[in-house]
Amino acid sequence: MDKRQLHIGVLLIGCGHHSGAWLMEDSSVERIGDIAYYQSLAQLAERGYFDAVFFADNQALQVSGNDDMPSFWYDPLINLTAISQVTKHVGLVATISSSFANPFTAARQLLSLEHITNGRVGWNLVTSMTDLEAMNHSMTKLPNHSERYGKADEFAQVMNKLMVSWDVEALGYNRTTGELIDAQQIKPISHSGKYYHVQGPLTTPQSPQGKPVAMQAGASEQGIALAAKYADAVYSVSWNLTQARNYRQKLDVQLEKMNRHDYIQVFPGLVTYVGDTYEEALAKKTYLDKHMPIEKALKQLSFFVQQDCSTWPLDEPVPELPALNEFEGPIGRYETILAIIEEKQPTVRELLGYISAGGGHLTLIGTPEQIVDEMEHWLNDGVADGFNLMPPTLPGSLEDFVEYIVPELQKRDLYRHNYTTTTLRGHLSLDK
Repeated sequence: MDKRQLHIGVLLIGCGHHSGAWLMEDSSVERIGDIAYYQSLAQLAERGYFDAVFFADNQALQVSGNDDMPSFWYDPLINLTAISQVTKHVGLVATISSSFANPFTAARQLLSLEHITNGRVGWNLVTSMTDLEAMNHSMTKLPNHSERYGKADEFAQVMNKLMVSWDVEALGYNRTTGELIDAQQIKPISHSGKYYHVQGPLTTPQSPQGKPVAMQAGASEQGIALAAKYADAVYSVSWNLTQARNYRQKLDVQLEKMNRHDYIQVFPGLVTYVGDTYEEALAKKTYLDKHMPIEKALKQLSFFVQQDCSTWPLDEPVPELPALNEFEGPIGRYETILAIIEEKQPTVRELLGYISAGGGHLTLIGTPEQIVDEMEHWLNDGVADGFNLMPPTLPGSLEDFVEYIVPELQKRDLYRHNYTTTTLRGHLSLDK
């Protein structure tokens, strides 16, 4: 039996995931509105044989201080379409919000890019998190958590019906008989539900890989249930192995409840600082942390814990926080913050440093060997099928990963040496 191999994706955002990245002298801050910048990052990921590049999304621009930066410049699907023209292999994953998107339009856009790329597309279903986004879509605030996930469930149903509503084989192109389309092969989906009434079929035929790879990222009970019902793979937030095991167990329990027997892959977020020695790698993190905008970091923490942290003394222990079962906000990040506090007993300033890049995802610091040791451990433990890389700086940290960590993964036969498949489903070894 062949040895299991890791899948690697990368979440591209602004100048990198660390809040101080844009302040570095060699940062790419002047290029965040330049499509050639994102194209070059995707080409770098492709040189490292990554499975996919991924864009998150935020549909509101909040500017309240000098350190606020529009990290989400382009619409993800537009950005990925431009990227598709300068890459040949790497998968392309866009975030789509069921709270705001129209399923017919979203399905048509995804399948359009699917045909443009011959099957390299995936989509990450989210319900969005802020009232500011809602106010850009004719709402006064976001619906409550249960309402959002109820709508997301039906959104996924409609998307799945539309994306397989007809196959390109229905096009006969028979000049002799004059038959262009076999109408018997193209039927309406006739969906009528609580949130959507969609006649169908879609105007775009089924994709070369069957349908785009479905991703999901929610960590709440409803988010995990949604993933168990519809996802091919999930992005997860895990600070440590214990948290990763808990997530995998929760997902498996939901799969069993739904009597779903196929396997869902899990990709925890991963932040890496790599050097020839541990000290060299740690120095990279320390230097970035010194440039961390404290006001912005406190604002991010306030959002994660759903309370005002601006008056917390920076060099004193983190004040006691509510238990997880009492928390009303986004569960994944909050659970991670509780795990960091329990494990590290940090001051407020130290906690800010831990979440300054990626918001508390697995953070590995060291030599390529040390970092790959831990990645291999997570793979062998069954809690990670791969990782979604969150580079602290771009392009620097991504270059380091491709130059130092990829060769170590390949040396251990944990990672591909070349692309051997043409679709994202193929890269991820998923059934069509």
